[in-house]
Order: sequence, then C-alpha cells, then structure tokens
Amino acid sequence: MRGLACVLMFQTHCYDSWLGGDARKSDFLMWSQLGGTLPAPLFLFLAGISFAFVTDKLLRKNVSAAEITRIMARRGGEIFAFGLLFRLQEFLIAWGWAPRSDLLRVDILNTIGLSIVLMALVSGAALKFANAARERAALITAAVSTMLLVILLTPLLWTTWAPSRMPWPLETYINGVHNIGAPQPWLFPVFPWTAFAFAGLAAGFVVFSDRGREHAALTLTSFAAGGAALILIAIGLDHSRIQLYPIYDYWHTSPNFFLARVGILCGIAFLCYAWCRWGLGARGFSPMIQLGQTSLLVYWVHIEFVYGRFSILPKRAVGIPRATLGLATIFLMMLALSLLKTRVDWKKLFAGFRAQVSPRAS
Repeated sequence: MRGLACVLMFQTHCYDSWLGGDARKSDFLMWSQLGGTLPAPLFLFLAGISFAFVTDKLLRKNVSAAEITRIMARRGGEIFAFGLLFRLQEFLIAWGWAPRSDLLRVDILNTIGLSIVLMALVSGAALKFANAARERAALITAAVSTMLLVILLTPLLWTTWAPSRMPWPLETYINGVHNIGAPQPWLFPVFPWTAFAFAGLAAGFVVFSDRGREHAALTLTSFAAGGAALILIAIGLDHSRIQLYPIYDYWHTSPNFFLARVGILCGIAFLCYAWCRWGLGARGFSPMIQLGQTSLLVYWVHIEFVYGRFSILPKRAVGIPRATLGLATIFLMMLALSLLKTRVDWKKLFAGFRAQVSPRAS
C-alpha cells in the first residue's frame, strides 16, 4: 500500500508542478488531482496499521502500557522532528525566495509524527484501564472513538469554533490556517487528518488479532465489504436533508467525505492483499513493494526534483506527454534510489574501501 501511495503521490506532484497552458484546465489534471486525495490518507492509514503491528508485538511480549506509550511516543517524536528538518531543508534550498513562514508549515510528516504521539497516548490510556482479557477490544474502541471525535469536530474547528486567538503557528496544527487567517486545504492539520491514522489503528488491531491472523483472507474481504458499505453510507448522508453543521464543505471538512475515503482505503487494503498473495506481487520483484520499503526516503528526495530548484522539467510550462515522460523518469529515479538503499550493504562497501586505502596510506 505504501508503494501505491508513493506512485499516486509522484503523479500528483509531477502533473501539478509541470503542466502548463491549456493542460492546467484539462480533465486530465482534474483526475490527477482527484487521485491526489489518496496518498496522504494512505500514509496516515498505514501509520496506524504499523502502530498496531508494533503494539501487538509488544503486548505479546507482556510489555507494560507505560513502556508501550513511551516507545511509540518517542517514535512519533522522531518522525515529527524529521518533518521539521524537511521544512528547514526546503527553506535553505529555496533561500532567497521562500518566506520564513514556510518553516512552520504543517506538512504530512509533521502530522504523521503527531498522529503517532496521539495514538501512543490514547492506546496507553486504553490499556491502563482495560483488563488483560479485553485489551484489544479496548484499543479498537478507543481508536474508533477518537477517529469519530476528530471528524465530528473538524467542521466546527475550521469555521465557528476556530481557535483564532491562538498564535497561528499553533492554530495551524489544529485547522491549517498557516499565516493566512483561514484554513488552507493544501495543509495537513490534526483535524481531520489524524482521523485516518486512528482508522488505520483500529483496522490494524483487527488484522493482527489472533482471529485476524488465522483468517487473513476473510478479514480483508470483510474490509472490502465494510468499505463499500461506508461509501454508500457517505453518499446517503451527503444527499440527506439533515445537516449538522452551519457550514458544509464536502471536499475539505465533511465527515461524509472522510467516511467515503476510509471506505476506499479498506477496498485498497483488500486489493493490495490480493495482489501480494495471489497476483503478480507474489511473483518475483515488485517495484511497488520496493518503493514502499523506503517511502520516507523517496518522499523526501523526489520533492526537490519536482517542486524544488532541481526540478527536471520547467514548472507549469509543459504539456501532458512531456510531463508523463518526466513522471516516468521520477519513478525510475526513485526506484533506483530505493534499490540502492535496501540492496547495497554500504557498511561492508565502506569497510572494504577503507581496507584498500589503509595499506596504500601506510
């Protein structure tokens, strides 16, 4: 799933950065941008699933709730720090024309880190008050409850309940106002984005339960069925005459759009499972799986070759065929980078190099 998220991210960024002229008004770009609504939810959803996987392993080793909270919160803090370093790198590379406010922009890495910290706190609290026989049920309940709380509060925190008296560097983590004074849909604040991580957390605890492990195909099939049901529910609620909020923004804050995307994520989870178990993903080398193993690295690097000073094509100046060729180039570059990261034993390589240099120096 991470590999798929990477590819969808590549195409979204490449076409957004490079297409110019009439191509920017085309249906092609519209569909590209629609596909671009999936990478961030996928990364957050998978962060929740990964969190559940690690937590399940720790629980099976009888690690205490306090220790689990500490371990996972520290991991979230590390990713949050990576997000800040990424913003600093982008600012330094764009020195001279990037505003200083870009240093405090809420990007996807920041939100993934904060989401992991919040999942650590919520899971720790759930484990502390649950008995041993009901730990996983308590964790799933806590994850779903937090998810619902986040998506139900989002429309209000973006509008009538906006904490506008807070300094914008803090408020932007709640509703993405940045320094503009109004929520910006291109940012990734806690509300609503963290809800995707908690959805993945609940899904992960189901998948990694004893029953989920024993009947993986049935569990993932039920995800697909449940996802389809969520999409139908979301469509029904969107067309309902009953509106809970004074301002309704389907594409940015609506709980209905969130439910639809979670439904799509559940369907993607099943398709990826089927691909890896029965499809080509189970046969030999898979570029998608390879990219997924180094998703943080390829995310970090590809930005510079698409949006940064080292963009391989002129920005907003090419047509669809040339941009597509550029996308293929980015894909192959990032795949090669991923292979270099995972397939080359750099410690052994440098050790051999030092062994060859040392005798010559002496």
